[in-house]
Amino acid sequence: QVQLVESGGGLVQPGGSLRLSCAASISMFNIYTLTWYRQAPGKQRELVADITSGGIKKYSDSVKGRFTISRDDGKKTVYLQMDNLKLEDTGVYRCNALLRLGPNNEYNHWGQGTQVTVSS
Repeated sequence: QVQLVESGGGLVQPGGSLRLSCAASISMFNIYTLTWYRQAPGKQRELVADITSGGIKKYSDSVKGRFTISRDDGKKTVYLQMDNLKLEDTGVYRCNALLRLGPNNEYNHWGQGTQVTVSS
């Protein structure tokens, strides 16, 4: 059974840092695109950052310059280093692994999420 398990969330003060991890039990992990999403209470889910199998990274404007996504295919893990955290970064962070092989042929896996709370 495919599993994605996030860890590393918690309570941090503004300006602080956290490092999220998402460990996967997926075969061919190295060819998946990996994405971190977050959802704050009362708000829609937001794409935070993603990284392709080739290592191309993309960030939302709200986190650019503060967050860094990375992957270790040997460990089947994706990371999100979050620095200079702000109050508005609070939310549940979930990782996603997506592999598109063609129309109507994709593998899409989600983790359960980890809570990040930024508060003074």
